[in-house]
Amino acid sequence: MIRTRVGYAGGRMDGPDYRNIGDHTEVVQVDYDPERITYSQLLDIFWKSHRPSGRSWSRQYMKAVFYHDEHQRRMALASKTAVGQKIGRTVKTEVVPLLSFTLAEDYHQKYILKRHDELKNEMLRIYPHPLDLVNSTAATRLNGYAGGYGSRDQLLREIESLGLSARGKKVLNESVQK
Repeated sequence: MIRTRVGYAGGRMDGPDYRNIGDHTEVVQVDYDPERITYSQLLDIFWKSHRPSGRSWSRQYMKAVFYHDEHQRRMALASKTAVGQKIGRTVKTEVVPLLSFTLAEDYHQKYILKRHDELKNEMLRIYPHPLDLVNSTAATRLNGYAGGYGSRDQLLREIESLGLSARGKKVLNESVQK
């Protein structure tokens, strides 16, 4: 991933926020390099990350794939159909156009990373401004590792590119299992 950011999408109301989300849905925006991971692979990860046959309890927490163009729409619908056939149930996850995206408040961003004080402080040293932290590829990668995503092999390949001090590298290495 190049970066992930959380926010609000899908609605028509201007300026949604956590206290006044209107007709928007809480989402994760994923920026990726199609040379390293395809849209199809991202869809596979998405479908494995939740229960597609479970219903959404509200518009705020709607299960959805938001698409940017016709190509993504077709791929998302085809993958939804394939998932339904595989599980033998109706997939209730929606496939909808991305009408807008509003960045969520700072306290929602890089949530898992912020629960790991040493790693969070490493990133704040490099990115003292909240928006820089939100937009950082390194912070995105650390947030993933802090959440238990990524392998030891991946970490070893990229740890030098994350900008961490020797202490930060040690803390991160200790937190990644295999």
